[in-house]
Amino acid sequence: MQPQERGVHYSRWDDSSRDEVSMTSESNGEESSSRRIFQTFCTGKLGVVLKVLGTMTLFWTIFTLGYVTGYYVHKCK
Repeated sequence: MQPQERGVHYSRWDDSSRDEVSMTSESNGEESSSRRIFQTFCTGKLGVVLKVLGTMTLFWTIFTLGYVTGYYVHKCK
């Protein structure tokens, strides 16, 4: 028995007005590790919490860099 290929197969016929697109997935039903990580960390309540924390961290990092830079640029001599 040959293992099934994963991916998208596209075939176009010249005499037909329709294109054929077929998608295949893993035969054993297991999800890839990257898809599983995405499902865990990017969706649901945990995903929202991580996005909020990431956004706040980015904001405070940029704010602190701007504050320190502005302090040294406009520092009175």
